Amino acid sequence: MNALEALQQHTVIVADTGRFELLQGLAARDATTNPSLILKALDQSVHQDLLTQIKLRTGADSEQDRLLALVVAFGVRLLEIVPGRVSTEVDARLSFDTQATISQAKTIIDHYAQQGVSSHRVLIKIAATWEGIRAAEQLERDGVRCNLTLLFSLPQALACADAGVTLVSPFVGRISDWFKARGDSWDSAENDPGVRFVRTVYALYKHRGVQTEVMGASFRNVEQVLALSGCDLLTVSPDLLNQLAQMPSSQKISVALGPHLEPESDIDWRAHDEALFRFLLNEDAMASEKLAEGIRIFARDGAQLQALLSA
Repeated sequence: MNALEALQQHTVIVADTGRFELLQGLAARDATTNPSLILKALDQSVHQDLLTQIKLRTGADSEQDRLLALVVAFGVRLLEIVPGRVSTEVDARLSFDTQATISQAKTIIDHYAQQGVSSHRVLIKIAATWEGIRAAEQLERDGVRCNLTLLFSLPQALACADAGVTLVSPFVGRISDWFKARGDSWDSAENDPGVRFVRTVYALYKHRGVQTEVMGASFRNVEQVLALSGCDLLTVSPDLLNQLAQMPSSQKISVALGPHLEPESDIDWRAHDEALFRFLLNEDAMASEKLAEGIRIFARDGAQLQALLSA
């Protein structure tokens, strides 16, 4: 047994990629993607035929519909390999528009249905802004399952739990990047601020009986992945999954979650209050900066995908 196989005994492994040709042999149950990953995938010649097919099939459609057809086409190909679910992202440019997010999410589900894919195999990825969380709350009521992404703070995590979303994706690596950039350091993955944040969200949800799944995301190295053994799910790049597959199972792998639950008195569950949510998020410089940066990056890469379809 290698380290990846040992990790799978404690955690559901999800492949974080747009490159479906890399998934063979990795035994991931689910897959996640985003505009940046699809843009990188299109740099590979193996995906050019798919791009051409979408261009020809959607030539008379609007730019937005062509973009959705492309991201869904990648999702369908991923679902041909993984047995579980795929996460497909709403255009990040809609991150502050609740109704537009709801509308596009349902259009994505319709696109998948036209390809014969059940809505139960699709998670709609939405940025964890106030407007995005409110959109997800309504979508969940309508039977559309959601993955709230770009999660960096407890106010976001608590508001997502209150909204009853299916899954949240706290970003390990981007949190670590922020603290490293300001000069912080730590002696082990267990003390990595990104790892500690995911552990806190996981422990808090389990302590309160929250049904929302926690999926650690945005990993920079295998040590971060292994430090979150026992999390509900971990979405990991094929490169890191291959590294884990080449590591011996003697690597210490155990259920490492639980010790970072904040004192109950420090947890404010009123994050469903809009004014308080915005204030608490604003008070967290790291979360505010990383959320804004993530939206900018995904919006930029979505626009580039649209440009490729129009070329």
